[in-house]
Amino acid sequence: MTFEAFFREHYGEVVRSMRLLVGDDARAEELTQEAFARAYRHWRRVQRLDRPVAWVYVVATNAARREWRRTRSRETTLASGAGPAEADASATVVTTLDVRAALAQLTERQRAAVVLRYAADLPIAEIAEIMDVAPGTVKATLHQALARLRVELTDDEVEPA
Repeated sequence: MTFEAFFREHYGEVVRSMRLLVGDDARAEELTQEAFARAYRHWRRVQRLDRPVAWVYVVATNAARREWRRTRSRETTLASGAGPAEADASATVVTTLDVRAALAQLTERQRAAVVLRYAADLPIAEIAEIMDVAPGTVKATLHQALARLRVELTDDEVEPA
């Protein structure tokens, strides 16, 4: 596969996953572009991997994790990065904002695990490799994150009138 075909096939999915991970459209684009630029520079080696897109996810996720470490004292931009809802408050927009707000309540590790598993559809083993943890840690992190998301999303839906 040529790099151009690889890029066309996977760019959108990586941007969407990074958008969920960092909560900021512009930053998601930057992370994705940098990851694909690095893939292009190392294409001879990357294209021989079983799943080259997993390598791109690793690069983009690691860049996001480095940022989180640098800005740990500040609040994440996920909640504010969602932006105000426009006049068209369709169900899709409301759901997207609810999911972003719920993801913002997770720790960085939980958010990364959820996005890589459910948005990027990566297997546990690859997520463990990307996050540099054991597969059991990924499973436990996902379990904790999903439990917290259930509470966050359920609480929002049953607020008293």
